[in-house]
Formats: sequence, C-alpha cells, structure tokens
Amino acid sequence: MSPVRVYVVEENRSVRMALVDRLSHVTGVEVIGHTGDAAEVVPQVGGSCPDVVLIEVKRSDGMGLELLRQLAALDPTPRLIVLTSYPSNWERDAARRAGADMYLLKDIQSEELLRQIMSGDFA
Repeated sequence: MSPVRVYVVEENRSVRMALVDRLSHVTGVEVIGHTGDAAEVVPQVGGSCPDVVLIEVKRSDGMGLELLRQLAALDPTPRLIVLTSYPSNWERDAARRAGADMYLLKDIQSEELLRQIMSGDFA
C-alpha cells in the first residue's frame, strides 16, 4: 500500500516544522510539502496533488477559510483536515461549509492523527 501523501499548511513556522517532523516519522504517511505563505498554498497543493491537506484556518492574514474554499475547488480535491490550536463551534461549522472533511485539535496523539488522516469520517 502506498503512503498517504500529505501537504501541511500552517502559518507558524515552528509549529509547521514540528508537525512535519512528527508526521515524517509515521509509517504510511509521506509529507510532500508544506508552507505558511497564503500565496503559495493553492499553486503548490494543486501542483503536487496530495491525498490530504492539513490546514490551520486561524491565520493572521484572515485567509484561512478562503484558502480552504480554494483547496476544496481543486480537481482532484484532496481530503481537507483542519488542524487547529483551540476549538470553535463557529469555525468548525464554517470549515465544514468551506469544504473541510475533518476538524481536529493539534494536541491530538500521533496514532489518532494517523487514524483520522486515513479515515473518511468528519470529526
């Protein structure tokens, strides 16, 4: 079975690199790219065709939900998982409407994150 190809979108570089490092050590996952720059997200994801995009929608530029909408419009559309620092019912509902497949907290255990990356259920 080929690994699930994952792209990480996180504005905070240290958080992004920690997540990339965490996922790089998980069997069955291949991190194929990452960025924090809003202008790079859609072109890079569209060009690399990941299976899953992990995205934090809380951004200083306010572009999180718009980026999510743009990613949901790609063909093929990757599975979109919002990975956020703290929960918000409003944000969860808005993310779902924008095309998110899942809404998870960043403090999730690696095993559970992998299970969610591989599943198709909205969490």
